[in-house]
Amino acid sequence: MLPLAASQCQKKSDPAKATKPEQHTVVPLIQEASGIADSKSRPGNLWVIEDGGNPAQLIVLGHDGKVKEKIPIASATNRDWEDLVLAGNQLFIGEIGDNDAAHNNYTLYRFPEPEAGASTVPQVAAIRFRYADQAHDAEAFLVDPDSGDIFLITKRDSQSKIFRLAANYSLSQQNIAAEAGILPYNGVVSACLAPDGKSVIVKTYNKIYRYSRATGESIAAALKTSPTELPYEQEPQGEAICFRQDGKGYFTLSEKLIGNDVFLYYYQLK
Repeated sequence: MLPLAASQCQKKSDPAKATKPEQHTVVPLIQEASGIADSKSRPGNLWVIEDGGNPAQLIVLGHDGKVKEKIPIASATNRDWEDLVLAGNQLFIGEIGDNDAAHNNYTLYRFPEPEAGASTVPQVAAIRFRYADQAHDAEAFLVDPDSGDIFLITKRDSQSKIFRLAANYSLSQQNIAAEAGILPYNGVVSACLAPDGKSVIVKTYNKIYRYSRATGESIAAALKTSPTELPYEQEPQGEAICFRQDGKGYFTLSEKLIGNDVFLYYYQLK
């Protein structure tokens, strides 16, 4: 939600040479985009969520930057939504932001991706948890396609920590997220898994890192390897990233911070 200077302390390869990304003005304006996911049920559109204090809803945003629809989520609240993941046919919303590290409970909302024509999300499952050590501010998480484990990445620690929620999480009791790794930088604001599961992207405000993932390898293990750096057009406060469903590129979207417009960017991978 709030900017944080990221420490980049590991040697990484230079960004791949690429043409300028496609750029589309978002109309009508989305003020505080905090998570995006490319839709399977509505091809050519993204799901978008906004930061805390905004309505508990999904925004349907075309790849052309045009807002098409807003779908309320009836049984959820938006304390501080910070990332959005589409895993299989399930959408996960991460209510994981905590700027002041003041909370002892966080929630991941899980529900089937709305089909074309659906006008509401009537019911969601709430995965409630806390961290094993202390409160953390986080803005990124990933769902392992093989194990079903959920990996959360913190933002404000001196080095971003990785926490794991095992796939056998409870829907009736608070779960405990156990530490599973650490990154050599901080300031992580979003993350996503490629549709084929073979790579993971981690985004800070200033950089995008791509990690290779072998078949059957856990996300935590993949994040221990050395990443490559991907092209990124600096945004005012870019907190959202996702792969396109065909895996050929990735989108980024910023909160509105300066100027009058917000842009949706698309980067074609080489």
